[in-house]
Amino acid sequence: MFVVVNLKAYPCDPVAVAEAAADVADETGVRIAVAPQAADISRVAETGVETWAQHVDAVDHGSHTGSTLAEAAAEAGAEGTLLNHSEKRLRLADIDGGLRAAERVGLESIVCANNPRQIAAAAALEPDAVAVEPPALIGTGTPVSQADPEVVTDSVEAADAVGDVDVLCGAGISTGDDLEAAAELGAEGVLLASGVAKADAPKAALRDLVEPIAE
Repeated sequence: MFVVVNLKAYPCDPVAVAEAAADVADETGVRIAVAPQAADISRVAETGVETWAQHVDAVDHGSHTGSTLAEAAAEAGAEGTLLNHSEKRLRLADIDGGLRAAERVGLESIVCANNPRQIAAAAALEPDAVAVEPPALIGTGTPVSQADPEVVTDSVEAADAVGDVDVLCGAGISTGDDLEAAAELGAEGVLLASGVAKADAPKAALRDLVEPIAE
């Protein structure tokens, strides 16, 4: 199982969370990545944790003020990027362009989507993985695997029908039980944020999260 911790723009210490994630990954053998703000990618990567960008733009070098260049993210230490999170929605052409930008510099990619229909469309663009996240459940503490498990199973079927694309489960993930449930429904990983980024003790939260699948 792959655990991606999206720090969004929460007022947490990204380095402290990254250090906690690196320690837990080393202790348990679970693959854990942290996605900080673009300005913090370098500092987070220096902790040794697998580091992802929250977004890259469909641009190359040139006149693109305010854009996140894939080359800059990779040079700062990012190994992958999220695209089309529900808080950073993109047009289909921009998702495709972002994926090509990520490929250009060797970044892995996860495209987020709201439901199985969107998962099918996202998978057709050939990212490394897709993540299903019903927006209504994000940040609620109620996981989609509990609120509407068919969203996960239908998303896995939709992705499988298109090609070899892993499906992650997001929205409301916060406990080891949530992670186990996602795995039982066919997900290859989870995408979460507040359950770790807002935790008083991020390391303990991560330990509790991955304990059911630790080596």
